[in-house]
Amino acid sequence: MPTIRQLPQGLINKIAAGEVIERPASVVKELMENSIDAGATRIELTIEGGGIDLIRISDNGCGIAEEQLPLAVASHATSKLQDADDLFDVHTLGFRGEALASIAEISHLTVRTRVAEADSGAELSVRGGEKTAIVPTGCPVGTIIEVRNLFFNTPVRRNFLRTPQTEAGHITEAFTRIALAFPQVAFVMRSGNRVTHDLPATDAWQQRIEAFFGEEIGSSLIRVNSSQDEANLAGFVADPTITRSNNRMQYIFLNGRHIKDRSLQHALGEAYRGLMMVGRYPVCFLRLDIPPDKVDVNVHPTKMEVRFQESGKLYSQLLKTLRHEFLTTDLTARARHVPGPVPKGLREAAGDRTSDQTRESEVVVAPDTSVDAGRWEDHANQVTAVSQTSNLGKQSDETLGLTANVPDFRPFPNRGGSSLGITDLPPVPRPASENSSAQDTAQDTEASQLPPGAEVWGLGDSEQRAESAGDHSKEQSAENRASIQRIDAADASLPRSHLGFQVHNRYLITQDENGMVIVDQHALHERIIYQQLREKAQSRELESQRLLVPEPLDLTPSEASAAVEHQEVLKEIGIEIEPFGGDTILMTSYPAILARMRPAEVMRQVLEPLMSGGKAPDARDLIDEILNMLACKAAVKAGDKLSGEEITALLEQKEVYQDTHHCPHGRPTALFFSREQLDKMFKRT
Repeated sequence: MPTIRQLPQGLINKIAAGEVIERPASVVKELMENSIDAGATRIELTIEGGGIDLIRISDNGCGIAEEQLPLAVASHATSKLQDADDLFDVHTLGFRGEALASIAEISHLTVRTRVAEADSGAELSVRGGEKTAIVPTGCPVGTIIEVRNLFFNTPVRRNFLRTPQTEAGHITEAFTRIALAFPQVAFVMRSGNRVTHDLPATDAWQQRIEAFFGEEIGSSLIRVNSSQDEANLAGFVADPTITRSNNRMQYIFLNGRHIKDRSLQHALGEAYRGLMMVGRYPVCFLRLDIPPDKVDVNVHPTKMEVRFQESGKLYSQLLKTLRHEFLTTDLTARARHVPGPVPKGLREAAGDRTSDQTRESEVVVAPDTSVDAGRWEDHANQVTAVSQTSNLGKQSDETLGLTANVPDFRPFPNRGGSSLGITDLPPVPRPASENSSAQDTAQDTEASQLPPGAEVWGLGDSEQRAESAGDHSKEQSAENRASIQRIDAADASLPRSHLGFQVHNRYLITQDENGMVIVDQHALHERIIYQQLREKAQSRELESQRLLVPEPLDLTPSEASAAVEHQEVLKEIGIEIEPFGGDTILMTSYPAILARMRPAEVMRQVLEPLMSGGKAPDARDLIDEILNMLACKAAVKAGDKLSGEEITALLEQKEVYQDTHHCPHGRPTALFFSREQLDKMFKRT
């Protein structure tokens, strides 16, 4: 029979070190948190050999009294807890009293410290858990801790470390998390003899964020702020055009402590649903302040995981706050002018022989969150009011002259296949004039002479065009004037923001009072159809047509099983089926919007998310995914030629629905160029 024995303290400390000290970055985290708890306003970190050879942290905090130095490196000794009740009301980053003891057990540790009342400092060294005598030393008020030869007596753990460069990367991340959480503290980080970060104290959190992640992230940030009961949420989220392939740039701080919480990360993903591509993750910097007695931080030795008393309320608060911000912010992608090579042919055509290195000009897509908040708040309220009305389709008909009911969508003229499009609309009335008929006929004749691939439907009112021509009108050749007349064939009575023309049968060029907008016709139409479908699915008004003769569909065994298992979900999108024996099912009704698609093709695509494997899909997620697919199939495609009425209808609908700046898959639907940007690119400024 095995004998139970009390473990020696050294072994206990090594076990604790295995839980708390995973790698050099763990040492940096624990020691920097101690510096913050000591009230430091400046913290300096120096590492060598990826932290394996040396980690030195110095601060100007309160220091440690000489007589308490032995306790500071003892196991389960701390100044941050007085009794058991304090464990559930933690106001500091550290509280376990394990960190220094664990580090001292597996390294060569030296502590130099001085309190303000002392004339000199004190130094204590620990080698693998063995303490030396305390000696006086000269040092400023605060604490300096040096950790050398980490894991020297635990070779197995040391063998699992990565290269010094990799370990230095983990240290930088630990440094970043704490420096982000406390912008009011100055931080310096050195790797060898090189200063990698020198961060002055600041009250502007965005400035600290930009110091780490640059202007691209800093300029894309959307401020969020909300309070609910005793929970305060503040910080920034990035524009949906700024995403990452993982969630490492989701920085969530609870009372100054960096945490990972699946529930909050899920709420973050839900808030961005439909605004970014599948498989991408949003970027955020969020502070959550909650009374300490409402959260349990004593869940894991590293204190990265916590438990909330009211996690559901926090989930809802984060989701609602972000969705509100997205609804009241113009998320249309902006073009940004940055350095880049000008094609050689363009330079030579302009008589410019300068090298690529000296003449550069390139346009890239970048977020721009500067917005007239009042205008977008009003727009959001209008959208909300419309969406809460059950007869949305009828209101749209009356207000915009559109047929928004999905079954009324029909293929464009002379377009085959299953592509469904925008309803043909009567032309927008033009102002009556004595010669309007003759003028219109002449202008239509001129417009028909435009080159292929550029169907014009309005470029602005005549006064603005005349002003643009200015004094140059007299110098223009007859040929140039004829070109302008052909462009003038557009209807000048239309609202300026709805004027547009099509290029390459895939993009719509339009304008507003601030600049030019390029619209992806498929992406925009896909979002509009998705919004219509979702509203109808939520109100259970999604139109389906009964098949005169049920359609038998021969499926694979797995497809047939998935179809029968999810009959109710399929019914919500207008597909009704019933088993017919074996692997055959009968389809009895079908979504009206997909009347031109083969039922078997639609059924197989609808069943794909049902057969993806893993846990059963959430009903809402599944319906959303299916609606995405239906909208994609029904929307106009790149290459579809649109009539003037169809272009106008599509651009007008853009103003009615939410989130039309992104398609359901997260791709941007439009790209905006401000007049200032255009002037810069054409060297007018």
